[in-house]
Amino acid sequence: MRILLVGAGGVGDAIAKIAARRDFFETMIVSDYDQSRAERTIAWLEARGEAKGRFVASRIDASDPDNVAAVAREHGATHVMNAVEPKFVPTIFAGALAAGADYLDMAMSLSEPHPTNPHEETGVKLGDDQFAQAPDWEQAGRLALVGMGVEPGLSDVFARYAADHLFSEIDELGTRDGANLVVRDEAGNEIFAPSFSIWTTIEECLNPPVIWEKEKGWYTTPPFSEPEVFDFPEGIGPVECVNVEHEEVLLMPRWVDAKRVTFKYGLGEEFIGILKTLHQLGLDKTEPLRVRSAEGPVMVAPRDVVAAGLPDPATIGPRMTGKTCAGLWVTGTGKDGAPREVYLYHVSDNEWTMAEYESQCVVWQTALNPVIALELLANGTWSGSGVLGPEAFDAKPFLDLMALPVADGGYGQAWGLREQ
Repeated sequence: MRILLVGAGGVGDAIAKIAARRDFFETMIVSDYDQSRAERTIAWLEARGEAKGRFVASRIDASDPDNVAAVAREHGATHVMNAVEPKFVPTIFAGALAAGADYLDMAMSLSEPHPTNPHEETGVKLGDDQFAQAPDWEQAGRLALVGMGVEPGLSDVFARYAADHLFSEIDELGTRDGANLVVRDEAGNEIFAPSFSIWTTIEECLNPPVIWEKEKGWYTTPPFSEPEVFDFPEGIGPVECVNVEHEEVLLMPRWVDAKRVTFKYGLGEEFIGILKTLHQLGLDKTEPLRVRSAEGPVMVAPRDVVAAGLPDPATIGPRMTGKTCAGLWVTGTGKDGAPREVYLYHVSDNEWTMAEYESQCVVWQTALNPVIALELLANGTWSGSGVLGPEAFDAKPFLDLMALPVADGGYGQAWGLREQ
């Protein structure tokens, strides 16, 4: 397996660091528009004796499918791992297919504006553009494994596991994400610093959320709707969660039988207030505006200005404390015919990820899952063609490899099952 890793930001950097400790691949080409970022990741690995000659750096333009294909062909890539913002999905997706490589991402093609009234049918949904191209991938005999991060990704693996091993009938698959993370400045004061790409966060949180119900199909609700307090494990505790547009709701119903599918995220009152203010000011827009500068007028997207003005999520790890939890709350009828309610989850502790990988916990947790998936593809445990989500594959090998101690050849990342 020869992996072209597109993007050496926070998640891409963590993917390389996690993969370096595994032996399932021949080469990883770490690429970025700024090649020095790729070189920095490789230098970190080399300084610790973990590169083992398997990593090379390259420059790539993720916005140009021809360039993506050219870089993939130049290095003989068998798999293209997309680790950049979802706005680049269409071009990397196309470039991978053109190069005859398999493809993985952690966020799917973007939706187009949905109706703003509650309970109206959705327009172009997350992933629609990719699923529309499934026949091309099938004809080419190539696999596009989409939504293979943590959420979506691990949450979808949990859905497959619950359907196969825990439930005879599922009422609701409800992804619930929460954390008790705090970021402080040098003086020790708590500051606003999103732990993930603010560009992606704005996209997810200000679009009307999507819900799926068996009798209705997909429909939307207003942003931040249906708040509920969910009690997260391992000391995180109760966090208010709200509806957010997310891929799980578009993926799970395609392969898992359930009556309802939802996604709720623990944003917090302050974060919701900031997002609403950005929207009111038009700072969430992606259409470029003409802006004055010292060099003369330039065209700048307001959302890019917001992203540039906030700390890079990849750099805030040393100032962050706490844990983040990704999981799936499942209700329905157990295999024994009795009502059952469980929460399947994985918790990532920032202190541990920083000590082990110098990577903050949110991006590290996201990066872990595609590496496990790549290993399963490399050894043939997972295989297929077309455009598929994580639910299309047997979940048990994934969860077994994830939880197996490192000394025994696994990843040593225990996952939890809490009876509700």
